[in-house]
Amino acid sequence: MSDQGRQLTEEDARESLSNHILVKAGEIKTKYGASIGKDEILAMLSDREVLRYETRLVFDRDALESGEFAYPQALGSHPSEGFILHVHPALEQRPEDLPLVIAYHMVTINYGEIAGSDEAELFGANLLSLEVDAYYDRLCAIADSLS
Repeated sequence: MSDQGRQLTEEDARESLSNHILVKAGEIKTKYGASIGKDEILAMLSDREVLRYETRLVFDRDALESGEFAYPQALGSHPSEGFILHVHPALEQRPEDLPLVIAYHMVTINYGEIAGSDEAELFGANLLSLEVDAYYDRLCAIADSLS
């Protein structure tokens, strides 16, 4: 049966985005290896095949709201102007947590508002070879440890 003439739904768009995110996570793992740690995730920040826009990492809490572990701040009205990824300073000394936090925000930097928490969790979990629920639980534990 052909999809010709069928109106695409929001669910179709979400499924397409999720599939694209899974493919992208797989491509990145092929390039950086199956075990992604602090060094690999930091290298990804300057890799335009991974992050479409220039992103600088800053460890500070000034831009963070209560309960946030990181926040990608756009540097202008268009994503091409770049981002600063503000990360809670406590995470600078926690190399095992840094990849989880940065991976979560890569989706927002790459796709903007069309990608939400579900897509960020799907990407981060697949990039870091975790089940989505396990990834989410670890993110919650990180957030809880900072409050």
